Amino acid sequence: MNDDSLSRETADFGAFDTLATMVAVIQPGGECLFANAAFENVLRLSRRAVQRGNLFDWFADASLLQDAVSGVARNAYSSSRLEAQLRCGARPHEDLLPVHVIVSQMEGTPGHGATVLVELIENAQQARQDREERALDQVQATKELTRNLAHEIKNPLGGIRGAAQLLAMELDDPEMSEYTQVIIHEVDRLQSLVDRLLAPHRHAQVVGDVNIHEICERVRLIILAEYPRGLTVERDYDTSLPDFRGDREQLIQAVLNIVQNAAQALHARIAAGDAVIMLRTRVARQVTLSKQRWRLALELHVEDNGPGVPADILDRIFYPLVSGREGGTGLGLTLAQTIAQQHQGMIDCESEAGRTDFRMTLPLP
Repeated sequence: MNDDSLSRETADFGAFDTLATMVAVIQPGGECLFANAAFENVLRLSRRAVQRGNLFDWFADASLLQDAVSGVARNAYSSSRLEAQLRCGARPHEDLLPVHVIVSQMEGTPGHGATVLVELIENAQQARQDREERALDQVQATKELTRNLAHEIKNPLGGIRGAAQLLAMELDDPEMSEYTQVIIHEVDRLQSLVDRLLAPHRHAQVVGDVNIHEICERVRLIILAEYPRGLTVERDYDTSLPDFRGDREQLIQAVLNIVQNAAQALHARIAAGDAVIMLRTRVARQVTLSKQRWRLALELHVEDNGPGVPADILDRIFYPLVSGREGGTGLGLTLAQTIAQQHQGMIDCESEAGRTDFRMTLPLP
């Protein structure tokens, strides 16, 4: 295929570039006439390289796909679905990407005759979308529960504290007065906990231009001041990321909560002197967040080399009062998720022994 043909195919099928899923237009023999931007990104190859090849070569076992394309091309059936494994560039065999493949009929393309549309959906991408929808519903339910629960708790707490203060004034025995001070102290502690639960819902956002790397650097300085020895905070920034509109202080708090959570999980490695937290930024394209489509988004990864999130709480790590650390309140990640959602974004987590990755995704203009 010459350069003029490549340009013509790109113009003819350019609308497919707006899709988040991988799409290719091929001839029955597998010759690739067009591959969209998502396909290009996953294969880590230029569109020119992809469109000069044969689609079947990018699969570990293309026999089922070849049969499906052949059947659709000769009109034996209008579409077909199958599971397959896609080779991503020169990655080794064990890193093959599992995908769900949809093969559909297309009208004949001038100059090429019969053509077939092949759409590939990453199994992990579908799972992530399902997790995001569940997380969105969970955050909304948590918000309502938190507001109602905090209201029901705050009123009796005030009464208990007032009664304890009055009782302390009437008691002459110092030992008995100590007990009233315990009551007052515990009431104040519960009041503080309720205030932290309500914090993200109380204050209006102060929106301005925000640079994610300035936020990361601010958090990095804070965490290194808190852990001056035994912890290394590495950076891998995509400096092409533009500024976006958001509440700078809220976002600092969200990122700081995630990084502090990572540092607390690294206490053993900090003691050993080999704890590492990585702050990595990347751009993502054609992302769905809070059931809305965005052309561009930023991804901030906070990775650590700690023991990992316990498997039994991984799916509930953003719920309030759920913590994998003894003595933890389980509010830091809940607050971070709430702030991300107030910015139309989302935080998710992947974890295994030796590597935990919290990913905050926020839309870009």
